[in-house]
Amino acid sequence: MSDRTVDAVSLGGSVAHDMSIWGLFLQADFVVKAVILVLLFSSIWCWAIIFEKMRSFKRLNAKATKFDTAFWSGEALERLYERIQKKPAEPMARTFCAGMQEWKLSADGGNHEGDLNASLHQRIDRAMATTINREIAKLERYMTFLATVGSTAPFVGLFGTVWGIMNSFAAIAGSQNTSLAVVAPGIAEALFATALGLVAAIPAVVAYNKFSTDLQRYADRLDAFSSEFSAILGRHFEQTRRQNGRGRGAA
Repeated sequence: MSDRTVDAVSLGGSVAHDMSIWGLFLQADFVVKAVILVLLFSSIWCWAIIFEKMRSFKRLNAKATKFDTAFWSGEALERLYERIQKKPAEPMARTFCAGMQEWKLSADGGNHEGDLNASLHQRIDRAMATTINREIAKLERYMTFLATVGSTAPFVGLFGTVWGIMNSFAAIAGSQNTSLAVVAPGIAEALFATALGLVAAIPAVVAYNKFSTDLQRYADRLDAFSSEFSAILGRHFEQTRRQNGRGRGAA
């Protein structure tokens, strides 16, 4: 009879056990609580990065399309450069300004012949490549955090689960009661950490893969523009050299 009373008391306490998310957090061990808070903060920060990156790439592509239209509209490159040089709006415009600035510095110095011409072409390519690398590095901001959360969050959650289960087994051994009503709350608290780890990791991994693809596509677009612009300047160099050669022949 006393054994039945003990079981009834145990079951009665288990019924009153709060199995809600907030209840599981409050009843968890200190270490499990710390793990849950870290994962919750990481998840919130990941979603903030995701929304910011989505807006950023959408805005960059729109501005790049607008500049590309202006570049191929037939407007003189010198006039386009004078119009946007003070405040280039996006990476493609800044790449264009870097190449034009290097060209104008050399043009003002009168270096248009032979090896000097080839050297100028290389300096323009180097200036645009440096600008592209700098802009891509800015766009890669917070990508490392997404990759880190995506790869480590499940293991952090697993650590919280293992720790919680160890505490649950220790409590079960102390109470010497292995009924499901006694075991279930502790196991649920422990598994809650793993669930949060997956909630943080899955969006981070998906977002990292998507933004990495978008970033590579945008970098290829900048490289293609740089190559086209370099080819245009190369044709300009060739025309200038021919004109100078004809002028000397006529003299």
